[in-house]
Formats: sequence, structure tokens, C-alpha cells
Amino acid sequence: MLNFLPHSLKGILSIFFYVLNTICLTVPLILISFFKFLIPVHSIIVVLDKILISIATLWIMVNSLNSKLFCRIDWDIRGLEKLEKKEWYLVISNHQSWVDILVLQTTLNQKIPMLKFFLKKELIWVPFLGLAWWALDFPFMKRYSKKQRKEKPHLRGKDLESTKKACEKFKHTPVSIMNFVEGTRFTPQKKIRQNNPFRHLLNPKAGGAAFVLGSMGEYLHKIIDVTIVYPDNTPTFWDYISGRVNKIIIDFDVIPVTDSLAGDYFNDIEHKNHFFEWLQTLWQKKDEKINTLKAGKM
Repeated sequence: MLNFLPHSLKGILSIFFYVLNTICLTVPLILISFFKFLIPVHSIIVVLDKILISIATLWIMVNSLNSKLFCRIDWDIRGLEKLEKKEWYLVISNHQSWVDILVLQTTLNQKIPMLKFFLKKELIWVPFLGLAWWALDFPFMKRYSKKQRKEKPHLRGKDLESTKKACEKFKHTPVSIMNFVEGTRFTPQKKIRQNNPFRHLLNPKAGGAAFVLGSMGEYLHKIIDVTIVYPDNTPTFWDYISGRVNKIIIDFDVIPVTDSLAGDYFNDIEHKNHFFEWLQTLWQKKDEKINTLKAGKM
């Protein structure tokens, strides 16, 4: 809409509106969240959660309008008709840029339950957003390195315990749990270090997704497999908000959660091998899909 403006000016105006929107909606979000602790009654918590999610949904809607105002993006969205709003989902996706999160929020807002990400514990200190994530019950994870676990054996399994505790909160209302199974953003340098067989992806890490499925198997019946493709170059956040992204392709595929996917990944070696092989096969197909989409043959 304001595409005639210089890119730098569009970026400055856009980030101003992002910040303004975040401040304005985070304040009521945090105030309402305190009632959840003051009145720990299940029926009241369910109602308050719906109000909090409505505020977060509005925040995403305003951010999407902000994007439309300053960007002229050709959105090629495939498979959105397969999704349902009242369903529990595990959402997995390839990961290339922080823009991926904005892309997922823009395309999935009000199409499925609100996305909830597993976040590093340190992110709770991000101004406004950290408190908003806390208010919305986003799970904050404390990750322990191999060195820490070796030096302090009692830390083994602590990260999995916190994951299970976080999943307990998601059982009273439909939710979409987001997992970037590669664990980090793709770069050619990271791919070279991994020496993996993929062209456009990093190796998937099975543990997190498998644990969520094992913890919430009675509720999570479907997986949304998302493939995000930037046909030109992988954009930065600044590229996105300043109108330098021309086209984005998002492909959604829904996979049913069978009994073979929702087992005990950490104690059943047979299930662990099966789940690992299943995810590797899925990633190989995704790599081929990305190659085809980039070539414009799909």
C-alpha cells in the first residue's frame, strides 16, 4: 500500500508500529494473566486463557496489517484448507530465518489454535515480549550441555521434565505446539559442518518432537508439516519489514499421529529407531519438495 516509500523509511515506520502494537497489547495481557495466579480455579483459568489468546490473536492481526501496509509480498500458500481451528497440533517446519515465525503467525492465525513455541529460558528477559510469552504459558526451557550433564549428573533429564510439565498446561484447551526440529536456522556453513545428505536442510533432531508426541499422545492427533521457501534469497527481519521480500511459498501437509509415532522415545530403543527413520524420510521428502518449489516446477 505504501510501496512507493524508500525501503529504509518503510522499515523504520514498520518497526515503530510493531513496537507500539507490542506495548499496547502486552500491558492488558500481563494484567489479566495475574488473575490466573490470584484465582487458581480451573474453570476461571480456561476463560482467562481464552481472553489472553484473543489478545495475542489481535496482536498478530495488527502485525499482519502492518506487513501489508509496507510490503508487497506474493504469498503462495498451499494446503491451508486441510487445517482445523479446534484441533491439537504438533507443527514442525524447516527453519531459515527469524522471518519464519512472522510467516507462520501470519498464515496460521485463526486457522489453527495459537502457535506456542518452546523458548530458551533467557528469552523471558526480552522487553515486553518475554512477559507476554510468560503470560501466554509459552514453555521456557533450560537447556543443559553435554559438559554440564557430565559434571553434574543430577541435571540429566531435567530439560525433559520441564518439557513434560509445560505440556501438561496444554491439555485443557486446543493448542498448536511449534517445533523447529533442526534446532537452529539453516546456513550453508552449518550444512557443510554437518556433512548431511540434504541440499536445503539441516539434520532433524527427533527428541523434542518425539517427547511432545509421547507426552500428549491422547490429545495430539495430527502433525502439520510446514515447508517454507523463499524463492529469491533468505530474508532477514529487516528485509521483511522494509519491503524487500517479493515472494514467499508456504506448503502445509497434515500427517495423522499413529500409535507408531507416539511411543516412549527415550526408553524404547525400537521406537526410537523407528521415529528417527520416519523423521529422516520426511526430511528427505521435504528437501526434494524445496528443490522443486525453488525451480518453479510445483
